[in-house]
Amino acid sequence: MTIRFSKDHEYVRVEGDTAVVGITDYAQQQLGDVVYVELPSVGKRVSQGDETAVVESVKAASEVYAPVSGEVVAVNSGLEDTPGTVNEDPHGQGWFVKIKLANAAELDSLMSEAEYQDYLKSIS
Repeated sequence: MTIRFSKDHEYVRVEGDTAVVGITDYAQQQLGDVVYVELPSVGKRVSQGDETAVVESVKAASEVYAPVSGEVVAVNSGLEDTPGTVNEDPHGQGWFVKIKLANAAELDSLMSEAEYQDYLKSIS
């Protein structure tokens, strides 16, 4: 399973031709308790870097950007009722959207887990 990370603290877990997108554990820690998640419509086309979702916490609202281009094929509607799942299991049940990859080569522009850990050290 391939997992890649963006400098905006989104992760991409590649499953076949689909990218499962969410925010990293670091991002949810920075946000604090998530109280609301706004998700896009299934069928929406996104380009790498586009705002895809919004996550609100007790501290702030933050955009979630598409780390890859493609079509939204699923959204985690469970987050509407239980947004705290983002805090509890950001890399598992707390995913936001699934995007059918339009260009798998875009994954090469994202960081590996080791590169992301180094990036976190450089910003803290």
